[in-house]
Amino acid sequence: MRYVLVVDDSTVIRKIVRRVLEGMDLEITEASDVRQALAVCSLSMPDAIFVDGGMPTLDGCEFLRKLRRMHGGDGPQAIICLNENDVAQIARAMHAGASDFMMKPFDADYVRAKFAFVGARQASATSPILSRANRR
Repeated sequence: MRYVLVVDDSTVIRKIVRRVLEGMDLEITEASDVRQALAVCSLSMPDAIFVDGGMPTLDGCEFLRKLRRMHGGDGPQAIICLNENDVAQIARAMHAGASDFMMKPFDADYVRAKFAFVGARQASATSPILSRANRR
């Protein structure tokens, strides 16, 4: 895993996640909404995606549903970030195509651990891995 798309309507959250993932030697692209994220994916499908579950207009689950229907959209590992620890919301996200989820608030260690986890899972499927992050 080398290329990650960060999708969040909050500039602050995008900046925080970007810094953490760049520290893992990953290439980051940002999108501030679902439409922009889908456009990015249509040009170059990322290896992994961090997506906010609670964006206005189209939320993270809608994004995942649309992503998974795109050509190559079944490939990226997708971590959805949720505001509530609600089993129904988690189930909705996983059914929409999330690979994993995380809760707000989060810190750098939590983000690194989640991306290392999906990188390790991706490696077990013989896909490219986030090799440097898994060694840390």
